[in-house]
Amino acid sequence: MDEVAKAVEECARSAKRAAPSLAAASPEAIDAALNAMAGKLVEHAEAVLEANQADIAKAREDGMSAGLLDRLTITPERLTGMAEQLRLLAGAPHQERSVEVSTLDGGLRLVERRRPVGVIGANYEARPNVTVDVASQLVKSRNGGVLRTGSAALGSAQRLREAVIAPALAEAGIDPDVIQLVPRAEREAASALVRFPALVPLVILRGSGDSTRALATEAAVHGVRTLAHADGGGVLYIDEAADTDKVRELVFNSLDRLGVCNRLNLLLIHEAAHDRVWPGISGALAERGVTPSLAPHEHAIGYEWALDSDREATVTVAKVASLPEAAEIANEQTSGLAAGIATESSEAADAFFDAYTGTGVFWNAPTRLLDGFKLLAVPETGINLDKVPGPRGPVTYTDLYVRQYAVLPA
Repeated sequence: MDEVAKAVEECARSAKRAAPSLAAASPEAIDAALNAMAGKLVEHAEAVLEANQADIAKAREDGMSAGLLDRLTITPERLTGMAEQLRLLAGAPHQERSVEVSTLDGGLRLVERRRPVGVIGANYEARPNVTVDVASQLVKSRNGGVLRTGSAALGSAQRLREAVIAPALAEAGIDPDVIQLVPRAEREAASALVRFPALVPLVILRGSGDSTRALATEAAVHGVRTLAHADGGGVLYIDEAADTDKVRELVFNSLDRLGVCNRLNLLLIHEAAHDRVWPGISGALAERGVTPSLAPHEHAIGYEWALDSDREATVTVAKVASLPEAAEIANEQTSGLAAGIATESSEAADAFFDAYTGTGVFWNAPTRLLDGFKLLAVPETGINLDKVPGPRGPVTYTDLYVRQYAVLPA
């Protein structure tokens, strides 16, 4: 495994050497690079889709579940969407690099300067579109990157870097080495990525809860900071004042994809509304091919079905006696990613919003909307669930900087 760590270190050193080229790039050059990525994604669509199909065929042979296969797949429509997101990001405003804060005694000016981190790492699994999402966010924020993806998506990711990302950067006059992709498929590459604080001081972690928490712990030992997207699973509470038709639509729209973190995972139904809303809910689940897990449950109530390759087409269903009980379950027994309430009562919605402490909260809207592009019109690097000051929720290019305070003469 020394060879794996050496490969990661070489990527980190290359990215750090190239980082000044990106940090000094003009906004026009950065946006030109992003637009060029969009163009090359379309131009080389056939090659990208071919590499992706090879990854999919291998994953099927290895027994990958349907939900994970869906995450691995780049369809022509998804590729077109990736290109459109790149163009939108290119048109998004750049962060102000200096912001006036106040005037100090003696007439001195206090200015907050926003600087790139330098090089940011990212570890993610079988989602090749994330390669473009993260790389583009790093470029927009003027940070170099070391990307590490799982073996299932490595072929797709390599084609994306070689045919899309690197040549687009070069055309814009930016050193293409600034975005690196670890060429090794071994899991040990993820551990190596969090061991070089002098080269990669911050690592974005995406993946299953257990693996991400383990990497975050290892990173802390080595002095590397992390932005972790560990656990997921959306919660929907059906209030006694819910509209039956809206409930059915919410359930249906929350299960369009099963292998994603913000899908409906836990359905809590007020006991006074259960018999009225259940026929519509049952129909929506059946139409999506999803099985309800009913009480008594043999699993934790917040168990994340998206990570269960054998039973991902499942939603946990439980009755509750009150709104406070529903909020307590969502707070204490789920990941804290997102929860929604279905109700026609504004008082109930306000109470739920005040009670739920998670990252995203929704009223008559699906938790599937907790996504950087859907909420903020730019791709995300991940969704951070930390309950500490700092970027929380969808993390985008506007969050990937460090503050520097400068005191200047008037």
